[in-house]
Amino acid sequence: MKKLKFTVMKSCFKKIFFAIAFLSSLTTLQAQDVHEAAPAADPVIGRWDLTVDMGDKIVPSWLEVKLSGIKTLVGYFVAEGGSARPISRVFSKNGKINFSIPTQWDIIDRDMVLEGTLKDDKLSGTIISTKGDKYTWTGVRAPSLWRSEAPVWGTPIKLFDGKTTAGWHPSGKTNQWTVVNGVLTSPKSGSNIISDQTFNDFKLHIEFRYPKESNSGVYLRGRYEVQVEDNKGKEPSSTYFGGVYGFLTPNEMAAKAAGEWQTYDITLVGRKVTVVANGKKIICDQNIPGITGGALDSNEGAPGPIMLQGDHGPIEFRNIIITPAKN
Repeated sequence: MKKLKFTVMKSCFKKIFFAIAFLSSLTTLQAQDVHEAAPAADPVIGRWDLTVDMGDKIVPSWLEVKLSGIKTLVGYFVAEGGSARPISRVFSKNGKINFSIPTQWDIIDRDMVLEGTLKDDKLSGTIISTKGDKYTWTGVRAPSLWRSEAPVWGTPIKLFDGKTTAGWHPSGKTNQWTVVNGVLTSPKSGSNIISDQTFNDFKLHIEFRYPKESNSGVYLRGRYEVQVEDNKGKEPSSTYFGGVYGFLTPNEMAAKAAGEWQTYDITLVGRKVTVVANGKKIICDQNIPGITGGALDSNEGAPGPIMLQGDHGPIEFRNIIITPAKN
């Protein structure tokens, strides 16, 4: 009887062993099939700084292409204005790419269509706007802007002397900016105002005040907008107060009521940004993926100015102090 039981148990162990071996080999084969099915990394994957020739003007743009799953390419796109928009599918084959993207702020119900060619690690192509206009564009890979060592901070600079607009210039022909009682003032929508000096990495202190429902922004290096808007009491958003427009959402809404003076203390090192609003750290050492809508240019590797938005409503600024990095 004992011998019979031992024989039965031995037979069961053999079956279990062979079952485990079979499942193991099947899993290995499936893994090999997935590995063999996975395509090589598409060379268009990455972030691209674009320049668009609109005939009468040259405008910056930005594109990110990334892999979703095994073979599907998706992305984000920033046009001349607006925020970063998701691309549900980027088609890429033999160095040719194309995608379409719905309208954002235009009232016309027509997709924007982009087509391009990758050659010598550079992109070029055409854009058909939602209005049907066709423009040409070129693109280069966006720099990482990674620093191998922490910055050494230099001497603070007063960008605004409290008396005149010396050291600043308007973005357009109309200059509505004036100085009133020591305050840099834009009483109505008009041009943005841009510092004559340019900077790489820096710490910026700036104070501002807006009336109800007004809107402005502080552009870092003229490329990355930190939003200034009357949003007290709302849920945080990348397009609301303190957000890096369309990219980074604050961890809380720190806005005061309209009519009160408020402060930003912003540190920008490479792509890493920290934003302290009204004494609260709302963005901490986060990477800014690319330029935001309304940027001056897409040359991310170059130093850039501070630009204050004046085309979205009345706004006031004071105590603008920047501490640039020495290294």
